[in-house]
Parts: sequence; C-alpha cells; structure tokens
Amino acid sequence: MERRPLKTRERSWAKALTRVLVRWRVRPNTISLFSVVFATLAGLAFLASRTADRGPRAALLIAAALCIQLRLLCNMLDGMVAVEGKMASKVGDVFNDFPDRVADVVILVTAGDAILRFSFASDLGWCAAVFAVMTAYIRLLGGSLNLQQDFRGPMAKPHRMATMTVAALLDAVAGLAGYRDYALTAVLVLIVIGASVTMVRRLRRIVIGLRSR
Repeated sequence: MERRPLKTRERSWAKALTRVLVRWRVRPNTISLFSVVFATLAGLAFLASRTADRGPRAALLIAAALCIQLRLLCNMLDGMVAVEGKMASKVGDVFNDFPDRVADVVILVTAGDAILRFSFASDLGWCAAVFAVMTAYIRLLGGSLNLQQDFRGPMAKPHRMATMTVAALLDAVAGLAGYRDYALTAVLVLIVIGASVTMVRRLRRIVIGLRSR
C-alpha cells in the first residue's frame, strides 16, 4: 500500500522512537491496533464530557485531544517500524488501513454526541464520520484501478484529526467561560464541507486518470 506523505517521519524524535520500538520488537500490526485503543479512549472522554461540570469537562476534552494525537502517532509509527525493522507482514495493509476507519468513526461520532447545545449535533457527527470514510474509500478506489492513491485534502485524515484536536482544546477553554460546544460544532461542519470537497477532487482525478489511458 502507498504511504501517506508525512514530513513528521523525518523528525529526529520520530526516528528515535521508531528505533526504540524496533529494538523492543513491537509489531507494526500491534501499533496499528493501539490507534483504535486511543481513539476509543478519546471517544469515551468525549461522551463523558457531555454532562460533566465545567472543570471536569475541560479536563476530559484535553484528554480527548491528547488521545487523538496518540492515535495519529500510532498511525505514523506502524509504517516506520515496519520499514525500519523489516517487520512488514502479508496482512499489514489490512492493519494499516482498517483501524483508521474505525478510529475516524469513533472520534467523530462521539464528538457529535458530546455536544449538548445543538440538537442536530449527533447527526452532524455521523455525517462527518461517513464523509471521512468515503474520502478513504475513494482514495483506495483509485488504487484498486491501478492509479496513484490520492492523499489530498482538504480534510484528509491528518487535517481532520488536527482540527478535532484544536477544537477539543478550544472548547475546553471556552466551556469554562460558559461558551461550550461552539468550537466542536464549527469543526464538525468544517469537516463535512472539507471532506465533500476532497471527495470531488479525488473522484475528478480518478476520472481524468482513467480517461487518459
């Protein structure tokens, strides 16, 4: 499977952490599964924040943001460990991609459920989750047609998770002042809009690629 281009892979701390994991013989597929564990923890924090008081809610949202970043860290390290440690497996592509779809759905759906102020928020979270899965499907569709996989955004996976992280932190602070849920709602709307644009861009590239053969 083609790898998403990430500048973070070239950072010294990422390479050092990869060497540690390789030395400990941590399997890439195990790292991939841990991304779902961290996504689940983020989801539980989002759900618990819905009815929590201001202080505890802020702490839960900060915990959710941290778990989202740990999920992304796992997504990066599994491939690096597979390459650096020569531990790629025949089922590695499955573990590399399927847990990402589970993690996306868990995080986005629970983020919508965490919003108390707007009655449509739960539907918005589900819509964002479906659109996130569709962007990945279209990317893989291009690959299945022997075209180069298109990782462009806006709101590709790194963009979605970065904006969700920022939204959780902003809402944690804003909630202390009595302005809860606005940041989370706004970001879910942005993800839906951005993912829609991404789907069109990726589909357009597939059509152009097929017609040029």
